[in-house]
Amino acid sequence: MYSVDLHAHTRFFHGRRRLGDRFDPLGVRLLARAADRRGLAGVATTNHDYYTPLDPPGGAQTLPGIEITTDRGHVLVVGPDPPEATKPGALSPEEAVALAHDRGCAAIVAHPFRNSTVRELEDVPFDAIEVNGKHPRSRPLVEELAEERDLPLVGGSDAHYPFEVGRAYTVVEADELTPESVVDAIRDGRVSARVSESLLDRLLRRGYRAIHRRKHVIDAIERPTPGVGTPPGEG
Repeated sequence: MYSVDLHAHTRFFHGRRRLGDRFDPLGVRLLARAADRRGLAGVATTNHDYYTPLDPPGGAQTLPGIEITTDRGHVLVVGPDPPEATKPGALSPEEAVALAHDRGCAAIVAHPFRNSTVRELEDVPFDAIEVNGKHPRSRPLVEELAEERDLPLVGGSDAHYPFEVGRAYTVVEADELTPESVVDAIRDGRVSARVSESLLDRLLRRGYRAIHRRKHVIDAIERPTPGVGTPPGEG
């Protein structure tokens, strides 16, 4: 059994790729060390639309990944060989999933109730649906969606700062922790989502919920049928 954060970023800003490339080696070391302090065995680096192989010494194990901005929202791709780069908005969710599967990776619906209409697609062969650490209050709707699609739930913090790592994570049933074993466990349903209830994490969630509501990128979970978001461009 391994605890793994399947959604984390090596930088706290979007864009500015050249600056980010210089920051990423430091960012991934901070992620790995923060994950280790939180008691996690691994953390996936899922930067927006690019993947850079980085293997920092010390800390939790880092797993390859990318967060693809499709034309209907974000799709997490985690596994041994994620694409090095994708153009934001250029791929459909169907194309992103096909790309993930062609490269031996799992395709996960990221934060399905924030700035996304990916959840409305019924015939796309996703491997899992995410309980996102920024707003796990939507978990009842995510669970309902996962049950409708017959898909497992995974957890990811969506961390952009190291101290956010582990506020949501995935328990993986596997004999060893490798990118391949994580993919196999997701596809076999040998995973479960967890959410941290520490005081810091609860305060962080309140802050993000307020920010996302002001930006009108999160659906109100009180509605019986959640509304349609306007992807991409989340904060």
